[in-house]
Amino acid sequence: MRSQNGVAGWRTPLVALRARLLAEINATVHGQDLHLERYDRPAGDPGLFGPDSVVWRVHGHPAGMLVGGFAALLLQSLHPLAMAAVDAHSDFRADPTGRLNRTARFVTTTTLGSTAAAERAIAGVRKIHPRIHGTAPDGRPYRADDPELLTWVHTAEVYCFLTGYQALAATPLTAAECDDYLAQAALVAERLGATEIPASRAEAAAYLARTRPELRVTQPALDVLRLLRGFGRSRRERAAVRLLTNASIGLLPDWARAELGVHRPWLVRAAWDRPVARTGGRIMVWACGPSPIRAAAHARATAQAEGTAGPRGTAP
Repeated sequence: MRSQNGVAGWRTPLVALRARLLAEINATVHGQDLHLERYDRPAGDPGLFGPDSVVWRVHGHPAGMLVGGFAALLLQSLHPLAMAAVDAHSDFRADPTGRLNRTARFVTTTTLGSTAAAERAIAGVRKIHPRIHGTAPDGRPYRADDPELLTWVHTAEVYCFLTGYQALAATPLTAAECDDYLAQAALVAERLGATEIPASRAEAAAYLARTRPELRVTQPALDVLRLLRGFGRSRRERAAVRLLTNASIGLLPDWARAELGVHRPWLVRAAWDRPVARTGGRIMVWACGPSPIRAAAHARATAQAEGTAGPRGTAP
């Protein structure tokens, strides 16, 4: 009996700690309201991808997505036209948390949401894009619904998500699964209006090589790096984000780090940044294990559709 009581005594604070960490992560990434109605209905709806997809697997790793997401912001910022649009039409300086929430909400909804919720999210972005246009400091016009610009934003994003997953997941994807991920993820970019979207690692590498001459650092790109390094509403959150940002810098191609002026030695990246991120990632995976969003999405996708016979699917 004492042994059981001792185990129970240890479990209580661990459960409380896990709940606290999950609440903090959700509040920072998704905001206060998780909007579970986007994920828990209708029964039997797999959404755009479904629980057996590689997209669900990659986007379900919290640390890989955060580190990969920060890397994506830095890589995307090196496109002068994309950054000109963000600089002129985004409140990322005044409200970085709101910007993170909106981006995370879109990715999560299109990944795990019902088909209708995902389509509404995509339609909402397509409605806003025509309003975002102007002239970059170098005199070139830009518009957010430019198919080539959409392809850049998407490719930089999924390239970094995949790289983050491969670096931090306990079981990385095989080469074939990496290609499957890029091919599956292209669906959202297509619906947003992107064209000639890389659908394999080879295509993504070729695309980045072709685009490389167009990329360069601008002051707004340096502002993104500065904001990431200081992001957080508390000392603990800022310390955690700083560690994740250091790891995200290690995911970038060498030329991207050089453009941003980040000179972080390889030994520091390999012996400190990535191991620390892996440890933090394991803590995040533990804390986010029974994620309310993922649980709701899995229950919806595996449930028996209403009006049909058969046993109801359950989340593992």
